[in-house]
Amino acid sequence: MTILVIGARGAVGRQVVAGLRAAGRPVRASVRDLAKADFGPGIEVVQADLTLPETLPAALDGVSQVFLYAEPSGAADFGKAASAAGVERVVLLSSGSVLVPWATSNRITAEHRLTEELLSANGPELVPIRPLALANNARSWAWSIRSERIVRLVHPESVSAPIHERDIAEVAVAALSGADPRAVSALLTGGEPLTLRTQVGLIAAAIGAPIAVEEIDETRAHEMFGMGGTVETELMEAVLHFVRRGTEPGGWYRTDTAEHLLGRPPLQFSAWAQDHAADFT
Repeated sequence: MTILVIGARGAVGRQVVAGLRAAGRPVRASVRDLAKADFGPGIEVVQADLTLPETLPAALDGVSQVFLYAEPSGAADFGKAASAAGVERVVLLSSGSVLVPWATSNRITAEHRLTEELLSANGPELVPIRPLALANNARSWAWSIRSERIVRLVHPESVSAPIHERDIAEVAVAALSGADPRAVSALLTGGEPLTLRTQVGLIAAAIGAPIAVEEIDETRAHEMFGMGGTVETELMEAVLHFVRRGTEPGGWYRTDTAEHLLGRPPLQFSAWAQDHAADFT
């Protein structure tokens, strides 16, 4: 039966569509705006929005499994619609922060945990995928690199093990192909611990141009990136908490979840930088 990918234009969702298609699985791509669908021939495309329950029955018709991103809004209604449509498994792109003891109270963790809880209580079998640090987060540096060849960092020596979106998508495809849910839902990281400064250096190597790192303090970070609202402030503090912990012994994580599921080492950050070099030039 058909697999529905909701958020199919996203960085991971697009790779999930490609992976399922390469594996010969029947796949349907869901987008909010059909005018922006750009998947090429051979991909069925439907319009669906989790916050508009009336769009879900048609999108879910004949679907056995679903991939989607974690978003509390509409999660309960989606779960009920998926059950009514006979969906057997939902693979959810959640966050590894729900498994990290020191991150339990931050806003990012709370939103992902709530989404997992709403779907678990209202829908088919739920299989969360829980990446901790996304290589794609480095795209937030793209504007300053393009315009100034500089990145302003809080705690530039903070360490994490970022994972490429292609690896996340391959884990999702494994989950949609019957992989053990317990293995899929373990903490997911890349294979190499890197400082933020080193990540900038690898992007510089990929674009063939030097990039300066300017260290800023947390107050300056709030001034530059915070929007002033309660939600934005909480999200900013959650990010800063994660970065701060990466400077402490035992504050970062590296697991073998990806290697176990994919049968190979995770892609290196240098490969991610090469894949995204055009974003920074």
